[in-house]
This record gives sequence, structure tokens and C-alpha cells, in this order.
Amino acid sequence: MKKTMTLVGTSLVLIGLLAGCGASNSKEKVSNQVEQAADSSAVVQSDKPTKSKNANKEIKEVKVSVTDAIEVYQAKYPNTDITSIELESDFGKYRYQVEGVDDNTEYSLKVDATSKEVSKERTEKLDRDEQNGVKRKEEKLDLAELKSLEEITEIAEKEAGVGTAIEWNMDSDLGVTFWEVKVKDGRQEVDVKVNAKTGEFLSKEVED
Repeated sequence: MKKTMTLVGTSLVLIGLLAGCGASNSKEKVSNQVEQAADSSAVVQSDKPTKSKNANKEIKEVKVSVTDAIEVYQAKYPNTDITSIELESDFGKYRYQVEGVDDNTEYSLKVDATSKEVSKERTEKLDRDEQNGVKRKEEKLDLAELKSLEEITEIAEKEAGVGTAIEWNMDSDLGVTFWEVKVKDGRQEVDVKVNAKTGEFLSKEVED
């Protein structure tokens, strides 16, 4: 009777050990699967395109979009056409300068790129040869469906090859509305022209 009990007890112990090993192996498999899934996720994330280190470094200070600046100007001067938009640092703060015309007068105002506060409004009578809609027709910007300033900046910095965008100037030539972006790297400055509506790279010039 004792021998029978011993054999039974031994069998139970063996079954318990085997069950424990099975659970341990199962845990190891699950752990390995989790690790493999994490590694796979990390690979997928690393395949995502990344922006250049310099991209949009300055643009982060600009809280007011180009569209917002345009709306501020148009609220002040609703019956005019915009002829240029500049964005640059003014005593350490970024400001838009928006200029426009009607048939006989030129208008200009500055918009704080952080607060939308308007300053330095100016009006000036056009020269005689620019009046009666002449300048208005020749220089008005096409402001429909513009690329964002972030997109334009990234394109300009890529085409410059190195450096950070510090100034932006929207202008037009032969009916094409474009941004001229100044990209600076140390002492070197590159002026890059990018189509404001399509994002197409137009030209670049290295300043001496």
C-alpha cells in the first residue's frame, strides 16, 4: 500500500513539473512574440520620412498663418488687391508686412506673427503712371490655394542644401505668385524661389 501511494505521489509530482514547464514555455513564447511585435513596430516607425534637422526652426516662432495675415489686411482694406507679403524678424519678433493697392492708393500694414496685433499702417498716393488700376493689374498676387508656409520653408531649405529659413517674401512675376525665401547657414545666404501655389522649385541664388 505504501509503495502504491509513493508511485501515485511521484506521478503527480511529474505531472505538476510538466505542466509548469509547459506554462513556462508558453510564457516565453508570448514574451518572444511581444518583443518581435515591438521590434516590428519600431522598424515601421523608422521607415517614416523625417524632416531635416533645420527644417522649420524659425517658423516655430510664427503663430499667425499667412492666411490669417491676409484676412487681417483685407478686413482693414477690403476693396484692394494685395501686391506683396513679407515675413521677417523685427527687433527679435516676427511680423508680416502686407502691401496692397486700389486704383489710386497704396496701403501697407504690419501684423504681429504671434498676436495678430496691427501696427504701422501707411497709405500713399500712387505715382501717376501707376494709377487707374495699372499697378493693381500688374502686381496683384494670386492668393487662391496657397501652399502653407511650413511646406514652402521645407522645400526652400531642401533646395538650399543647408541652413535655416529666416525671411520670406511673396511676390509675383509674369503672372506667377512665388515665395522668395532667404536660407542662412553661418555667413552664407541662399535666396530660393518657390511657386506659392504648387510648391515647385523655381530658382536659387547664393549671395556673396
